[in-house]
Amino acid sequence: MTVDNPYKVRNTYVTGYSGSAHVMMIEATGLTYRYGDFVAVDDISFSVAEGEILGFLGPNGAGKSTTVKMLTGQLVPARGVATVLGTDVSRHPKAVHERIGVCFEEKNLYPRMTVRENLQFFADLFDRSVDVDELIRKVDLEKWASERAEALSKGMQQRVMVARALVNDPDVLFLDEPTSGLDPVSAEQIREIIRAEKTRGKTVFLTTHNMAEADALSDRVAFINEGRIVALDTPENLKLRLGRRLLRVRTRAGDDFAEEVLPLDDDATPDRMGALLRAGGIATVHTLEATLEEVFIQLTGRKL
Repeated sequence: MTVDNPYKVRNTYVTGYSGSAHVMMIEATGLTYRYGDFVAVDDISFSVAEGEILGFLGPNGAGKSTTVKMLTGQLVPARGVATVLGTDVSRHPKAVHERIGVCFEEKNLYPRMTVRENLQFFADLFDRSVDVDELIRKVDLEKWASERAEALSKGMQQRVMVARALVNDPDVLFLDEPTSGLDPVSAEQIREIIRAEKTRGKTVFLTTHNMAEADALSDRVAFINEGRIVALDTPENLKLRLGRRLLRVRTRAGDDFAEEVLPLDDDATPDRMGALLRAGGIATVHTLEATLEEVFIQLTGRKL
């Protein structure tokens, strides 16, 4: 595949990821999908390494959900190959399903079943021993194990959804907006579960609109726009390469404050900082870097 953007993914090997693992758990090669004449996903290629969290980011309609459905065997690509755990998903979906976990944004628990009953029901679908009580402990729902799903808060229901995705101890997790709509405490609890799975060597494919969350969790991020991957690298590299390096200096004169923003790469900045230091009254100095959302807007011209 010819690449004219230096920040795009280069075919199916990992770029910009400094993790020690090299085994590719997910490989997309030339994936394309159409809904009638509309090309939802347009010839995308990338890989995700063992133990890596890849944030897959983009606005509504960009192709995120369609890509996930091809990777999990729900849709068959019009062209290209989706390989998970070394297996062509469209040819052998059942073999892949045994070793992956999926958590979609939409809650589809059985509302009149308890937390334990929901998890046991899905555990019984797999040909393996599952410690449901351990799963309940992992997501910190012991006190609500006997509560019906319909009686739980949205945050608790999401924790049950995550536990259900973990029921078969999967090697690869596909998480779609796992903290959408949750309060800050519940959202952080979900993030801690994701981090714990990464620590165990699990691979995570994370689709989200939340740029701050993607920045905090992801080893690399891929931006998809209009069906094409427009950039793939570590969050830090993208922000450094595509953002401006700035200093925000606040100075104090009596009860009043003034603020200046100085470009770090401007030849005049050292002299200006020296003048501010000599004048005294500097209250704070902070470095500023681009956010992932700013990077995305710069790459695509679109807001999330």
